[in-house]
Amino acid sequence: MNWTLEVVVVPVSDVDRARTFYEKGLGFAVDHDTGAGERRFVQLTPPGSGCSVVIGTGLTETAPGALQGLQLVVNDVRKARAELAGRGVEVSEVRFASPDGFRAATDDDDLNNAGFVFLSDPDGNGWAVQQITSRP
Repeated sequence: MNWTLEVVVVPVSDVDRARTFYEKGLGFAVDHDTGAGERRFVQLTPPGSGCSVVIGTGLTETAPGALQGLQLVVNDVRKARAELAGRGVEVSEVRFASPDGFRAATDDDDLNNAGFVFLSDPDGNGWAVQQITSRP
């Protein structure tokens, strides 16, 4: 039996602002934007992902900005960083995960499984983008 993670609810304070960030800033596809009474449900999916995020009103009691540790995976973190920055997203410089913690990445670093950038949505929900070019 397969167990797949399909949706993560991301708590936000302003649905329109968050939708713009995820759609225009991160490049997520809008699967649907549905209103039902006092509830609004917007599902967005990262390119190539089988898991979507859902933002809206009346979906969770978690405070906006409380979600930390969300992670996307790409095959080229430097290219991903340039793309995000080009869309106006405030994103960290490329960081290298060394045994002593994160440090600035250098051109000599093998970023496979160890290259990261970090960003937050407008509410402060924290995201990491990790480079994985091959898996053991």
